[in-house]
Parts: sequence; structure tokens; C-alpha cells
Amino acid sequence: MQPLAGSAEMDHLDLALVQALMIDGRASFSRLAEVLEVSDQTVVRRYRRMRTTGLVRVVGLPLGSRVGLFESWLRVQCTPDAALAVAEALSRRPDIAWVTLNSGGTEIHCMTKARTRQDRDVLLLEKLPRTRRVIGVSAHTILRMFTGGPERWFGIDALRPDQVAALERRPPEPVRDRYALDEAELAMLAVLGQDGRAGYPELARATGLSESTARRRLDRLRDMGAVYFDVEIVPATLGYEAEAAMLLTVDPARLAQVGAAIGEHPEVPFAAAVTGSANLLAVVVCRDTDALYTYLTERIGAVDGIRQVELVPILRTVKRAGMLVEDGRLVDPPPVP
Repeated sequence: MQPLAGSAEMDHLDLALVQALMIDGRASFSRLAEVLEVSDQTVVRRYRRMRTTGLVRVVGLPLGSRVGLFESWLRVQCTPDAALAVAEALSRRPDIAWVTLNSGGTEIHCMTKARTRQDRDVLLLEKLPRTRRVIGVSAHTILRMFTGGPERWFGIDALRPDQVAALERRPPEPVRDRYALDEAELAMLAVLGQDGRAGYPELARATGLSESTARRRLDRLRDMGAVYFDVEIVPATLGYEAEAAMLLTVDPARLAQVGAAIGEHPEVPFAAAVTGSANLLAVVVCRDTDALYTYLTERIGAVDGIRQVELVPILRTVKRAGMLVEDGRLVDPPPVP
């Protein structure tokens, strides 16, 4: 896949700013301006334009494996007349992300991020099976992410290596124990889930902490790997018109190697090991179906250890990690009652 040169709505500087935010979504405007070698005012103007028009959003999210969220990837089969309504209902839930319509408009893919096992089981065993015109549900636990989440996407290559190095933060502490978020931190994440660049005065008001304490608390969560910052962007705005979910059946002894290799493909913004007969899930974005065919036959076909591939077209994205998608633009979700 060729590096992006810009689109009708985003030029090279815009792409460089997006890539910089993918590296550090909380970097100050002055720091971003210094690295991009432009004025502070230029960076502020570019970012505000992209955000207010729904091209880009920075969101702060908890890392599920670190804070004990129960993350599963769901395939929900519906009758054709009900799939969109079910997808929209799922997208309004705060514990559901990445809602897409797939496979002729009869299948929904989504990601659960339940705070407790009971919450997850109520959704899977009670609410979805009782939903009118839902005819099948399969759930697959996320075992290990190779790209996506805190592991940034390689699909934008607008920065020089020295600029990338200048923005990279120290890796999180290698701590295996789960971290329990307290009420103040949950309140902070509620704000950051809407705007990952929210200022410390806003975080202080939401949490009841002082600004300095809110800053220290957020820095600690990042250093511990409990919170990361994602950049939400609709691939079509970058010129990627073909999207698909790719399910791979990989030899278990090669799963880590294949997952790591595919996670470095610029066509893949998300890849994870999952439970089930297809043990590797990836999302693929390409410029068109010809490019998707080339990726499948030449890139995937050349990876040793893959026994079977299922490619499921994504017809519409209803919700990304933290934002709803309407008319190709990211919008804030409605408040949860």
C-alpha cells in the first residue's frame, strides 16, 4: 500500500498532524508545532477544523486487559429488515464499540467492553437472544492485540523518523496485575472518551480533583498502561473505500508470528488473536476492491502458517471505538440515560 499523499479534505500537513496524534494524543499544541515545524496557530487551526468537521477525534480509552474489562468480538446475525436498527441500538451502549454492518447487511460485528462478567453475560445470554429478529450470536474473546488500541496503525507515513522519535513516549510499566479504576478515574475516562484532549480544568471539574491531582492521576494511568489515546478517523476520508473483516485460521505454533507480521501491514488498523476456529481477526482497509484483491493474494498469500481465510465486507460503520459515524463523519454519541 502506497503512503498517503492526502485527500480532497486532508493535505500532507493534516496527515502529519494525525500521525503525530496517533503517537501521542495528549501532546501539547506547542509540542506538536515544534515537531511539525510550523506555528502553534497553524496546528490549533488544523486540528480544530478536522475535529469540528468530524474528520478526526482523539479519544482516551481504558485498556481492557489492564483494567479488567471483558472484551469479546461478536457476530450477530439478523433478518435483513432488522440489522440496521439492531446495530444502531448496540452503538448507543457505552460498553459496545466498533459496530459495523457486514455480509449483505444481515450480520453485525461489534466489540463488547463490559465492566463485569455479569454485564457481559446479561448482554450475550439474555438481551441479544431476546431481541426481535436476532437469529444468531457468536462471541469470541480477545486474547491478544497486535495492532489497534495502544498499538498504533502504520497506515499513515507522513512523518520523518526523527519526528516520530521526538513524539514517542516511554513504554508503560511492565505490570501484569489488573488495575481497578476508582470513581474519579471513571469520571475522568467519561470525559476523555468524548474528547481525549480535554483540558485539565475540565477533568478536574468532572472528577472533583484539583487540576494538579487530575494531571498526576492521568499521567500515572498512562505510565501504567491502564489508559491509552486513540485517533478516530473514517478510512474513506483518507481514500480507503474498501473495508473488510478478515478471519484467519492460523497454525497455533505460528499465531504470534503471523499476528505480529499482519499487525505491521499498513492495510491493517486492527489485528488480534481471538478464540474460535478462526483464531486471528483483522480489519483491512484498501483503496478499492482491486487493491483488496491484491492484498489478499499477494500479501496474505505469502504469509506462512495461514490455513484458511474468510473475508467479510464491511458495508457500513455505525460506531468506531468511541464515536458514532453519520454520513462519513464522526459525531459524539448521545448521553447515556
